[in-house]
Amino acid sequence: MSHPVFRRILLTNDDGIDAPGLELLQDVAAQLSDDVWVVAPARDQSGISHALSLHDPLRVHQHGPRRFAVTGTPGDCVAIAARHILGDAAPSLVLSGVNRGANLGVETVFSGTVGAAMTAMLLGLPAFALSQAFSDGNNVPWETARKLAPDVIAAFAPLALPEPACLNINFPACPASEAKEAVVTTQGRGLLRDVEVVAREDMRRAAYHWLHLKRDHEGDAPGTETRAITEKHVSVTPLSFGRTNRVVHDWLMARPR
Repeated sequence: MSHPVFRRILLTNDDGIDAPGLELLQDVAAQLSDDVWVVAPARDQSGISHALSLHDPLRVHQHGPRRFAVTGTPGDCVAIAARHILGDAAPSLVLSGVNRGANLGVETVFSGTVGAAMTAMLLGLPAFALSQAFSDGNNVPWETARKLAPDVIAAFAPLALPEPACLNINFPACPASEAKEAVVTTQGRGLLRDVEVVAREDMRRAAYHWLHLKRDHEGDAPGTETRAITEKHVSVTPLSFGRTNRVVHDWLMARPR
C-alpha cells in the first residue's frame, strides 16, 4: 500500500539513543515522513515509566542533524522536544521504541517506552509505543518490526480517536512471514507476577541488591495483547491515564455508611 506522508515525526525510546530498536524505527519513520527527529535518552532508562525530571537540570547533546541525546527520562525527551527543540512546529506523530521485548499487561505501567507515548498524549500529540517480543534474548527478531511497522503505523495513525489515547503496539516473536494481521486488544494481565530482590556482596563484603522481575507464561484471556502476540498477531491496545478500579469503586460506594 502507499503510505500517507506525515509532516513531522518525533522518535524516542527508553533503551537509549544507541539502541538497535531506535535505529530500526528511524528507518521505518523515513518511509512515512521526510522530516524525522530523534530525541532520546543518553542512556538506558528502562522501567522509568512516565517519570519527569523535576529536580535535576536536563542537558541536551546533538548527535547529528535532527538527532539529540538528553540526560533524562523518555518523558523528559518528549517534553523537551515538543516544547523546545522542535520550536513551533509540533510533530504530527510521536513514535516510541522499538523496545527490546514486549510491553504487555501491567508492565505497561512501568515501561519507559509506554511512558514516553503517554507523555506525548498529555501534551496533545498522537503517539504510539512499539515493542518487539522475543523468545531468545540473543536473537531478537528485529526484522519483524522493521517489515510490519510501516503498514501498522499507516493504518492506525490517521484515525481521529474519540478521546485522547496512545496506542501500545507489540510485534510477535516470529518471522514477519509468519505474523498475522494487527488486532485491537485490551491490556489484560500480562506476564509480570512479582519483583524479586537478589542480595549479593561486593569484593569488600558490602551488600548490594538487584531487582529482578518474575514472569510466567500462562495464557492470558482472549482479546488481550498477550494472547494476541502468543497467537502471532500484532497487538494494538489503546491506553489512557484513567486507572480507577470500577469493581472496587462500586463495592466501596455500596458499603453501608
